[in-house]
Amino acid sequence: MSAEYEPAAPKPRDDGQAENFASGAVLEAPDGVRAALEAVLMVIDEPVSEEQLAAVVGLPTATIRDQLHELAREYDGYTKEGDAIPVRGFELRQLAGGWRVYSRPAYSEIVSQFVVDGQTARLTQAALETLAVIAYRQPVSRSRVSAIRGVNVDSVVRTLAQRGLIEEVGTDPVSGAFLYRTTAYFLERLGIGSVDELPQIAQHLPGLENLHEIENALL
Repeated sequence: MSAEYEPAAPKPRDDGQAENFASGAVLEAPDGVRAALEAVLMVIDEPVSEEQLAAVVGLPTATIRDQLHELAREYDGYTKEGDAIPVRGFELRQLAGGWRVYSRPAYSEIVSQFVVDGQTARLTQAALETLAVIAYRQPVSRSRVSAIRGVNVDSVVRTLAQRGLIEEVGTDPVSGAFLYRTTAYFLERLGIGSVDELPQIAQHLPGLENLHEIENALL
């Protein structure tokens, strides 16, 4: 009996080659560039410039600009051929030197109700830890908070801002990143007059042993 044929295993591709191969394949797929732009636009929380997007995708800025305008028209209910399609609940706006996805104004009341309802929910452990870091390190950037916690905190920071517990306070003079601080509402919920009255646990960060006390005060 002849031996069973076994195909040779493919040669392993190093991580850098695999990443480049995957990125190239994605961009070369139909509408791959637009999909890549959407993927980036879904994770940013401040306008991103055409130049930044072009650098990430690896295409000329003019090409990226055309793709962004097509996306904006599609979200508004039109194809590049001019045909009408359903309008999305979000829109792509160009402002402050960049592009960003926003919820459509027509649905502002629904979105506001969702945000208000969310404010009655308990903060997650991740939100409490992030809030504590901001409280003791303010003003502080998201990247700095992420470095302290060891995880990405973008979505948590958005949640805390929506609940009125933190706010933007200028930008870092070196990196240009937005800086965050706690709000008067945060102090009100804790029952203190200023951040100077916070328990002295800064030296224990990122352990954050007193999180349960903060959680109870914020409910």
